[in-house]
Amino acid sequence: MTRHLEGRVRRFGDHINTDYIIASTRKRDTLDTAVLRRYLLEAVDPAFAESVRPGDLIVAGRNFGGGSAMEIAATVILAAGIPAVLAESISRTFYRNAINNGLVPIVCDTSEMREGDRLSIQLTDRSLAVTLNESGLVIEAQPLPAIMLEILDAGGLVSYIRSRATKSL
Repeated sequence: MTRHLEGRVRRFGDHINTDYIIASTRKRDTLDTAVLRRYLLEAVDPAFAESVRPGDLIVAGRNFGGGSAMEIAATVILAAGIPAVLAESISRTFYRNAINNGLVPIVCDTSEMREGDRLSIQLTDRSLAVTLNESGLVIEAQPLPAIMLEILDAGGLVSYIRSRATKSL
């Protein structure tokens, strides 16, 4: 099965930790992602949340999602309408939280991706390719294991487990 995503690059640098994604001070007031999405990445770019459009893609450098293991960092990105994060490297905990909540984590070379570029992403059971639409440059990314693709297709881990439990009855 082939999965396809397209979107506009929203570019960030290295070491975007979970407290930059959503500040711990904001999490003290509420864990409602519909509210928290208004504060997405405000520590890095105060105007970011207001400028996000559904389908935008976060593109970053090295060590995306380090820090706190709270899954709210992944769910607030999804609540803003962002279906995927592309980065040179992604912390293991954020990577798993992303998969478990239906956010696509893509580890690849992001050095050629600029703010506002349009990307096309093709995920298959054996490959993952990112195309920069303007230049036609194709970047091969680390493919996702089959089980992770199944979890993403189900909309996250809870939905995946529920669908499996229903099939076994």
